[in-house]
Amino acid sequence: MATRKDLANAIRALSMDAVQKANSGHPGAPMGMAEIAEELWNHHLSHNPTNPKWPNRDRFVLSNGHGSMLIYSLLHLTGYDLKMEQIESFRQLHSQCAGHPEYGYAAGVETTTGPLGQGIANGVGFAMAEKLMASQFNKPGHDVVDHQTYVFLGDGCMMEGVSHESCALAGTWGLGKLTAFWDDNGISIDGHIEGWYTDDTQKRFESYGWHVQSVDGHDVAAIGAAIDAAKNVTDKPSLICCKTIIGKGSPNKSGSHDCHGSALGLEEVAATREAIGWSYPPFVIPADVYAGWDAKAKGAKLEADWDAKFAAYAAIYPAEAAEFTRRMAGDLPANWTEATNAIIAAVNEKAPANASRKASQDAIGALAPLLPEFLGGSADLTGSNLTSTPSFVHVDASKPGNYISYGVREFGMAAIMNGMALHGGLLPFGGTFHMFSDYMKSGMRMSALMHQRVIYVLTHDSIGQGEDGPTHQPVENTSGLRYIPRMDVWRPGSATETTVAWVAAVERHEGPTSLVLSRQNMASIKHNASDFAGIRKGGYVMSDCAGTADLIFIANGSELDLAVKAAAELTAAGKKIRVVSMPSTNVFDRQDQAYKDSVLTAGVKRVAIEAAHPDFWRKYVGLEGAVVGIDTFGESAPGGVLMKHFGFTVENVVAVAKSVL
Repeated sequence: MATRKDLANAIRALSMDAVQKANSGHPGAPMGMAEIAEELWNHHLSHNPTNPKWPNRDRFVLSNGHGSMLIYSLLHLTGYDLKMEQIESFRQLHSQCAGHPEYGYAAGVETTTGPLGQGIANGVGFAMAEKLMASQFNKPGHDVVDHQTYVFLGDGCMMEGVSHESCALAGTWGLGKLTAFWDDNGISIDGHIEGWYTDDTQKRFESYGWHVQSVDGHDVAAIGAAIDAAKNVTDKPSLICCKTIIGKGSPNKSGSHDCHGSALGLEEVAATREAIGWSYPPFVIPADVYAGWDAKAKGAKLEADWDAKFAAYAAIYPAEAAEFTRRMAGDLPANWTEATNAIIAAVNEKAPANASRKASQDAIGALAPLLPEFLGGSADLTGSNLTSTPSFVHVDASKPGNYISYGVREFGMAAIMNGMALHGGLLPFGGTFHMFSDYMKSGMRMSALMHQRVIYVLTHDSIGQGEDGPTHQPVENTSGLRYIPRMDVWRPGSATETTVAWVAAVERHEGPTSLVLSRQNMASIKHNASDFAGIRKGGYVMSDCAGTADLIFIANGSELDLAVKAAAELTAAGKKIRVVSMPSTNVFDRQDQAYKDSVLTAGVKRVAIEAAHPDFWRKYVGLEGAVVGIDTFGESAPGGVLMKHFGFTVENVVAVAKSVL
């Protein structure tokens, strides 16, 4: 029968062997955290390897994702569908065992980790989601939402600013079901960290309102006692500071940065085998070690017990049970299409001349009754982003609700929302000024990388922001977001387009959406009902001429009305002008070629108009066309003054069009 030492050493062996075969990777963290992992996964973690998506499983996050062989070893050994051949092909093309854990590659990986600090922030999102879902669904004697979130993190995660943002909020929320394990090994890539990381981490987390303990990270009894103590503290998140030796077991490289980010080398691998008493060849695990790790039977019983609990809940609360099932599946309400079509038609009938941020708020208010999973929020800009609506209840540490004040924590907000979306049952959206999307760009990229349905509300979209000046006026940001694969960016030019954009964002399950919205008012535009389908396609002919056009205007946002007015002036002068509204280039580009050609007729010259950097639009107008844009930083002045100063006038657009013609 395998000993617990054997079980931990299986992690060490798999990790060093996979890294050695790939000649690439990070063996030190898995080898140093082997005892912590064995204690947690074998004696505390509630999970079922045969059903990795069981709703009430504990969530495990490896925030120090460079140590990916740790989680791959755990998944393989405990019985997940991760074959040894995959581990042998670690870091190779199409392997489930990618260089860093990738969501959707290997069953059991809850989130993509690699950019340090985001994993712990995702963990905060998981724990916040658990708390909110429990408040919405649990009934006396029926705790159908009741699970823990466990996070492993390293010194790099601690140093990254996003960990400060998210962990401070976790303390404020009193997330008693969140436990983090700090791999305190004193080593990062550059060597011993005392030259650049001397924080009193324990006091830091205590000041956030966390419950903090310190243990020997190789003493399984001490680790187990600390986990039990953490679970007994229900009003605070817990940090367990685990003093470890990086690369433990390696006789010549443990305790140094030599084993942090590179293979040990064949001689050192052999020496480590001898030092830890592991006599088996690479990628061979003896039967008694597999038996000691196997969690399938235990996991099946845990899930069966929960299934019985949920069946009892459903017998008494059938509506709530059905709603829980729908939301965890990510399905839309049954009446969604009919209801949203009516909402769009009603907005179009009124055609208000509002800023698109206000049209967005109206859309949120109209959609909220249909979507109890809506979870709004803002990074301390609720009154400017207009992300709240009267029906929302603002959450605090003791009061459940569906609107979160994240504080001035844009990056933390993005990473936390990713965790919420990954948890399931919630549809998170969060707002900030578009300029500050720079702060959370990495989190937005992770939303797209993981195909997560997260909605970003980005207001004050251009130099139209006005008096706050160039620090608050995005010029390049919209184009930058459009270049993120799987990110849909919408910059609507009317209240109707804004509402359609919101509906499309909610319906989309393939990735995140950024809604780029104006502070300045848009024109009152009443669309033909036939336009609704075109808006959904990201670009459509808004107004046309008889026969073949001489020129096509392409515009969006508040500049859409500018295109309409310039077209009218040119039409009066005898020119044939088509106006194309393109609120989402990403969505338009996914349409079939026949549709795209029907909107942007080949051979017809084009002028694009957007109060943003012009270079992006060259893909549509070519070298023979023109772009009315801005390739400098803005200035501080009222928005209308700036629009005129930078050439966003009918006169200038007409002049540019004539120069092209």
